[in-house]
Amino acid sequence: MTGVDDPRAVSVLAHGIGAQHDLPLSPFYAFAGAFAALFVSFLALGLLWSASRFRGDRAGRPLPAAVQCVADARPTRIVARALGLAAALLVVLHLLLGPADPDRNPAPGAVYVLLWVGLVPASLLLGPVWRLLNPLRTLHLLGCRALGRDPAAGRPLPPRLGMWPAAAGLLAFTWLELVAPDPASSTALLLFLALYSAVQLAGAALHGARWFDHADAFEVYSGLLARLSPLGRRPADRRLVLRSPFNGLDATPQLPGLVATVCVMLGSTAYDGFSDAPSWITTVQTSTLGRTTTATLGLLGAVALVATLYALCAGATRLLSGQLPHPLTAFAHSLVPIALGYLVAHYFTLFVTEGPRTVMVALGTDNPAPPEPPLGPGGIATLQVVAIVLGHVLGVVAAHDRSVRLFPPGRAVVGQLPLLVLMVAYTIGGLALLIA
Repeated sequence: MTGVDDPRAVSVLAHGIGAQHDLPLSPFYAFAGAFAALFVSFLALGLLWSASRFRGDRAGRPLPAAVQCVADARPTRIVARALGLAAALLVVLHLLLGPADPDRNPAPGAVYVLLWVGLVPASLLLGPVWRLLNPLRTLHLLGCRALGRDPAAGRPLPPRLGMWPAAAGLLAFTWLELVAPDPASSTALLLFLALYSAVQLAGAALHGARWFDHADAFEVYSGLLARLSPLGRRPADRRLVLRSPFNGLDATPQLPGLVATVCVMLGSTAYDGFSDAPSWITTVQTSTLGRTTTATLGLLGAVALVATLYALCAGATRLLSGQLPHPLTAFAHSLVPIALGYLVAHYFTLFVTEGPRTVMVALGTDNPAPPEPPLGPGGIATLQVVAIVLGHVLGVVAAHDRSVRLFPPGRAVVGQLPLLVLMVAYTIGGLALLIA
């Protein structure tokens, strides 16, 4: 590895919970509990939930006017943009001038832990925060002001573009994190950040600031997770509201590339768990194709498997329930809580240990030991199972409400059977990655 004295650092940063097969999980109780939760939820919804209850962006209780004023105030937005830009500059400076050893350089942890994993709790609590913090959006804004140009000006985005650039960006980033030979090296991170920034700024120069809403991988990632936040904003009057997370999820735009984006989130996290399996490690190390090529095929295969299962489910749903104009995107929002469950299960330990350690390194502590996790092995195992199962149950609820809205009453429950089978398959896969 280039410039890395301790390969443990790369392994820790590249994987959320390390050797998952060492966790004290009982396969019987884990699978039995998961199946019981899914089937009971499905039956209860079919019997008790006969009409759609979610209102999407129309729902929510407005927050006090003072909170709205502070959130929308120009100084608040300036401070957020300044913090995001300053943090990005510090990361770049550490990559350029800091030590090559990632144990003593906070930049890799800032990217893989504080940004990638930290956006999960931040978006759940505060909404799509990366939209305000995004340093590339800030650079575009500053450049437009220097040129006397409206930041929103530009060519209209092609209707079919949707979230496809964001899906590609997420796949590129997860490839760097999980597959690249030396993901924590300064050279690899600088190259990725330079190429990613160039693509994003070029797109914004051509299409205006709206480009980031659809094409910036981290904005889209944060925005999808924020659909489950209790904080939302009503498009009709721009009011900040407290809402049920299900209403935010129900309002997820059905854009081209939405399915691909969520499948990358699911598939890459699944591959992260599978890549720790001894059998896969042996396969990668002994493959005649080479480590990087084999790992790349594994990552693409995991994403393709998740997408194929969902596509088959969408096709079966359409056949059972009758005509459905957009079967792929109609239920894609129900995959978001599943992706969240996978993220929590795989990255909780990484965030609570390597996150504080990264901050300590940034403050000048030389190679500090990460703090102990707040939960023991049994607590971590329980949290992981609960996160995966709860994510699937929330997905069942979201899919059920959408189905009773779209399908005739006699076909609403039957039309969900493929979705239930899909949830069971995803649950088996998610739990197997923790237990195997």
